[in-house]
Amino acid sequence: MMERYCEPRKWHTIHGSMSTKPNALTVFLLVPLLTTCITAQTPEASGSSNYDIVAFPNIMVPMRDDVHLATNIYRPAANGKVVEGKFPVILERTPYGKDNDVDYANYWVKQGYVVILQDVRGRFNSEGVWRFFRDDINDGYDTAKWISSQPWSNCAIGTVGASYPGGTQHALALSNAPCLKAMIPAYATSDPGRVGLRHNGAFELRWMNWIFNLFEPEGDRDGAKNKQAVAKLGEHVREYVKALPLRPGTTPLRLVPGYENWLIEAMSHGDNDAYWKDVGVDVVDHVAEYKDIPVYHLTGWFDSNLGGTSLNWIALSKTKPNQKLLVGPWWHGGAKHTTAGEAEFGPSASIDPGQLSSRWFDHWLKSVDNGVDRESPVRIFIMGGGDGHKTGEGRIFVGGHWRDESEWPLKRARQTSYYLRSNGVLSTEKPSNEPPNSYEFDPAHPAPTIGGNIAAHYGPLSHHNTIERPGDSGNLMEQGPYDQRCRAELWNCDDTRPLSARNDVLVFATEPLKEDIEVTGPLLMKLWASSTAPDTDFTAKLVDVYPPSKDFPAGFDLGVQDGIIRARYRNLLEHAELMKPGDVYQISIDMYPTAMIFKKGHRIRLDISSSNFPRFDVNPNTGEPLNGNRRSATAVNTIYHDDRHASQIVLPIVPAVLGPDHASASGALPPRSLGQAIASTGWNGDQAFTTLPIMDASLGIL
Repeated sequence: MMERYCEPRKWHTIHGSMSTKPNALTVFLLVPLLTTCITAQTPEASGSSNYDIVAFPNIMVPMRDDVHLATNIYRPAANGKVVEGKFPVILERTPYGKDNDVDYANYWVKQGYVVILQDVRGRFNSEGVWRFFRDDINDGYDTAKWISSQPWSNCAIGTVGASYPGGTQHALALSNAPCLKAMIPAYATSDPGRVGLRHNGAFELRWMNWIFNLFEPEGDRDGAKNKQAVAKLGEHVREYVKALPLRPGTTPLRLVPGYENWLIEAMSHGDNDAYWKDVGVDVVDHVAEYKDIPVYHLTGWFDSNLGGTSLNWIALSKTKPNQKLLVGPWWHGGAKHTTAGEAEFGPSASIDPGQLSSRWFDHWLKSVDNGVDRESPVRIFIMGGGDGHKTGEGRIFVGGHWRDESEWPLKRARQTSYYLRSNGVLSTEKPSNEPPNSYEFDPAHPAPTIGGNIAAHYGPLSHHNTIERPGDSGNLMEQGPYDQRCRAELWNCDDTRPLSARNDVLVFATEPLKEDIEVTGPLLMKLWASSTAPDTDFTAKLVDVYPPSKDFPAGFDLGVQDGIIRARYRNLLEHAELMKPGDVYQISIDMYPTAMIFKKGHRIRLDISSSNFPRFDVNPNTGEPLNGNRRSATAVNTIYHDDRHASQIVLPIVPAVLGPDHASASGALPPRSLGQAIASTGWNGDQAFTTLPIMDASLGIL
């Protein structure tokens, strides 16, 4: 299908403009005296109206404080002329440069939607100062109000965008914006004082890499002036995460004060108080303010924002109808893939986000009776069940299947305690009086991150780091499920041993399973622990241990899910309280959810340690202010197993259901039309693997 972009003769000038990346859009803006139509190749979409596209770039939309935000408008056209009349609107508000998301126009305008792409405050061509979501409630409301007053708007706005633009959607809903009718926040940033940024008190270092390497300097006025220095800084990110804390004015990041100020504040502010709860994207603590509209929450089991998405759906679905949740076996943005990390999940694992979003918005914005409102509120991909062979790309075949559910978490899941025994066994049998296990945690030698729920991990654009290894991916860390063994090419590994061989990792494993066990739902780690330090971290990692095979002679230790808690936040995330060295405390780790079948013959393993670097910042064990320590100390951390201090992980075990009408023997429900609507049909089991981000035009998945 060929589409045409038509640039009208009259267009608005840019107020307070700054240079942006050259692209097709900015090129044709150089000839404003002519009506120019550009032809672009776009995919077919269901219900296509085959409109041409007329672009109105850089309309400066006023906010309540007289700051103007740069906004591109794409309207349906025929024969090079705008089609008059009122249309529903697809809106994205982004910090990454609206001109980079022209694919939205390709996809949506031809279906009879007006598309609005806007640079958020302080980014690229918009005026004002960027402040991590703090202005997006008011700015989103004012933008929606402006849209509602336009003659081409029918007062039906749907929103799209992934990651940060997913967060701007939540901010818009929290503003109770006029004409906002439906949303699809994908992999959305939210609840940052609880999970996804601050993480049970720890700091996710992906955000440091985001500032150093991914939050384009061209989008900031100071960054644009110091682009070369900032790019060079990004090459040193591995050195900087190893040498924390980050102090103001001591690095080239001082050349971009907006970036430096935000990053240091975020790294220093651990309390989940008003600083985070009022940032603009805290959904869980502001459910009452959230507009009552249909919302499709989309995430993956290995998405960095899975925790917030799960919590948001649980909170919103209690009082607001038409909340949908879709969780696939994906990393942050991986919905069109069948792989994540070193795992292959099979041809059904990927979806067509375009078809999903078209059905959603056609129903809620165009009143098309396509049945999307009558489908199950929850659809999840149950991982596991595969034979574990090595694919042509060298991955382990995990397999899996989709399942519709009426709720989340699953009420039928049995919360089953698996106790940590002093002999390294993980058992449903409660211990009596067993001795504790102790280990030394040295902040100078943290346990390395090998996969997990990670985003913003990509290396510098120069493809060069100042710390590198042969075969190095260039990334700060890897995302998704990986074999929990170090390897020579991982810069954060000192050797090639499995993590289970480290002396600072306590390993607890079941005997080989006698039958398949499905674990689906949130995971809860209940530790009884003490430390010689006034503050330390405790980490937990759930691992699916595959037995040795011809393809994997040493077996395969598949990382399933992990979690952390900074001990000073063991009682409340809102308020820090140091420990008394030697005292025994009950410490709970709320881990992200999962959905995994542990096959017969496998082992369920739990690893306990005190670091996971560079997924999280390393605790210096001194109790000094966060991001303000001058010292570090080795701590002796102890885990208890006696009858009064029974450390345990609580696993949501889904009971087996037998019968020909079920998709599996683990509580599956019959597949429904949603699964048929989103199933991928173009998978090739030997398709090339790439670590590059993938953009989907319908959702903005990146």
